[in-house]
Amino acid sequence: MESGGPLSRSVPRRDGRGGWRAARFIVVVGFLERIGFNGVEGNLITYLTGPLGMSTAAGAAGVNAWSGTVLVLPLVGALAADSRLGRNRAVLLAGALYLLSLGMLTVSSMLQTRQLRPADCHGTATTCSPPSTSSSPAQLGFFYTALYLLALAQGFHKPCSEAMGADQFDSRAGASRSSYFNWFHFSISWGYAIAATAVTYVEENVGWTVGFAACWAIMVVYLVVFLLGKRTYRVERPVDGSSFGRLAEKFVFSRRDATIDTQRLLETNQDGFLVKLLPIWLSSLVFAACISQITTLFTKQGSTMDRRLGGATGLVVPPAALRCCISFTFIAMVPVYDRAIVPFVSRLTGHPGGITMLQRIGAGMVTACITMVVAALVEAKRLRVAKDAGLLDLPDVAVPMSLCWLVPQYVLIGLAEVFSYIGLEEFFYDEVPDALRSVGLALSLSIFGMGSYASGMLVWAIDWATTRGGGESWFSDNLNRAHLDYFYWILAGLGTLEVVVFLYFAKQYAYRDKPE
Repeated sequence: MESGGPLSRSVPRRDGRGGWRAARFIVVVGFLERIGFNGVEGNLITYLTGPLGMSTAAGAAGVNAWSGTVLVLPLVGALAADSRLGRNRAVLLAGALYLLSLGMLTVSSMLQTRQLRPADCHGTATTCSPPSTSSSPAQLGFFYTALYLLALAQGFHKPCSEAMGADQFDSRAGASRSSYFNWFHFSISWGYAIAATAVTYVEENVGWTVGFAACWAIMVVYLVVFLLGKRTYRVERPVDGSSFGRLAEKFVFSRRDATIDTQRLLETNQDGFLVKLLPIWLSSLVFAACISQITTLFTKQGSTMDRRLGGATGLVVPPAALRCCISFTFIAMVPVYDRAIVPFVSRLTGHPGGITMLQRIGAGMVTACITMVVAALVEAKRLRVAKDAGLLDLPDVAVPMSLCWLVPQYVLIGLAEVFSYIGLEEFFYDEVPDALRSVGLALSLSIFGMGSYASGMLVWAIDWATTRGGGESWFSDNLNRAHLDYFYWILAGLGTLEVVVFLYFAKQYAYRDKPE
């Protein structure tokens, strides 16, 4: 089987557009975007609970709310792209919004540093506690405006750029298109790794303002690279608004009497696709809630542990830097999966992808459940070590337990994403009508948005339930008296239940017939 990876030959259209020649630009754009965006997103909880002085519960809830918005807004960007803008212009708009929002965040951080930080702070989150004074409402409003403009930029970029890359391969190049999703994620994993290591190190050791400014500069390069590939892109024209509305009515609500005057919209014979996809969407939410712990509680866990490399005088690793383990899992596993596992398994199953998309998603869900069990066991050990060391009431002292204990849960969650995250994106892209490809990817991303909201609501409910009688919150600011391990066990239990429900729906699912 020809897997169609980036090093293999692909056949563009007769006009010379499309194929891997064009898709490579999109892959590079995705790599750059991940550095710029995740330089903010990956370390946001540290900024909120450090310079902004929020509690752990409030910071986690704030990150979950923003992360949910980040992953729901792609529905807005996708609808705008598929109905009016087109994916090409949507990506350009995303670039402009990225420059605006990151510029505002840089200015906001500069103002925050002047007002809140003592002169001897030196830009380190671990030695800098914000003074009792807080930012003015105007400054906070400016910060949150910038933060949610960043979310809006992601809303246009995420579904439209990735869908535009997949558009470079026609429906007959199924193997190349499937391989594209694998290699796209291989590329952005390098972006995640650089953001999680280099950018977070700069933010916590040089200064948040410098870190945000570096993210802004990366986005300038993002726009330049995208424009360089302009002449190679195969650009799908958007559907006009009236036809798009009738298409949505027909396919979402199974209206067979709707008249669609655009021939391209008639290339599929599947009605009511949203109703058909809804069970898969709903039965993936707990998996998404597990994934959301990467940017919240996993990071807070790491902040309490011994983060030194090379002894007492060694480099202090930012807790968010462990996210690079997820990236390296992608980097190691995607080529193996695409070049070795898929060809081998396809010979056994006769399926061009080795296993079906839903089987791939299910494998990732099982791995996520195992991750939560491992995270609970590691957290229970951290609490025992803190108690044995007499640190229960000394939250500012590092627990004598290496940060490396968290590596297994990061690697496992990375493996879960290799299966389910990529699988969900390919599934929703493939199972919607051809004219709604961006919407399909946005539906996939919205799972993770709603998962973040669900995680935030669960944190809030448990925090309320555990403190209303005067008890200690599971998410206490003093993590040595908190119980993140109990929360992880709850997620593991819910995840196991979700796997059973997902398998029931997956077994009955009938894949869409592709047009010739």
